[in-house]
Amino acid sequence: MGILNITPDSFFGPSRTTADDVLRRVGRMAEEGAAIVDLGAVSTRPGAPEVSEDEEWARLEPALRLLAPEEARCGLEISIDTFRSGIVRKACGLLGRFWVNDISAGEDDPEMLATVGALGLPYIAMHKRGNPRTMDGLTDYEDGIIPELLGYFNTFSLKAEEAGITEWMADPGLGFAKTHSQNWEILERLGELSADHRRRGQAFHRRGQPQGAPAGSPRRRRNAQGARRSRHPHIASGGRFPYRCSIVFLSGRMIQAMR
Repeated sequence: MGILNITPDSFFGPSRTTADDVLRRVGRMAEEGAAIVDLGAVSTRPGAPEVSEDEEWARLEPALRLLAPEEARCGLEISIDTFRSGIVRKACGLLGRFWVNDISAGEDDPEMLATVGALGLPYIAMHKRGNPRTMDGLTDYEDGIIPELLGYFNTFSLKAEEAGITEWMADPGLGFAKTHSQNWEILERLGELSADHRRRGQAFHRRGQPQGAPAGSPRRRRNAQGARRSRHPHIASGGRFPYRCSIVFLSGRMIQAMR
């Protein structure tokens, strides 16, 4: 995954770019072997200031218009780093299918999950607490960080299923409301998270389609398509932080990936 931040203040300096330079950077990433490029227009580093939705879209829209033609993407998939459903709807109107990379797992916008499900988009759900200005003080987990993550994504899996989201990644959110020792513990115990998500994915397939989805509905068709895709290997990694990782869950298929 290549990371491009259309911001002046993102954590990792080399990831920063401007809309005018996006096509060149995307082309270079494709040459270097990237499979997906993640675009963000709001910095979420510790202490980062708030950015309005209007400002986020003003930064993002010119780059998305340049990437709207399939040939401009150089064969890469697109991921958009946003926690706002309004940005997702506008971006989908320009691009069609892309990954929604949401650092709040839908918690910062109550319409996000329903929007993603209705549009049939794949999703990345990240664990965090608070916001960039408060998260460094929210690192106390009574039962420990691994039980916290297991419980968090167990709850999220039910929300995703209810919203009709069938293709999603679970990102433990290194650096987001985590101490250095907690970050290392996550890296050392990724296998436990993987095993848990694998069991959950198998349970999803045993249950079949979510209750209440009529035969032939878009939701049932998306779930069936997701189940078919899950038989094939997918590998992805992501994050703005140099050592952040993603635990990948694609409709019941679990793959660990780190960068």
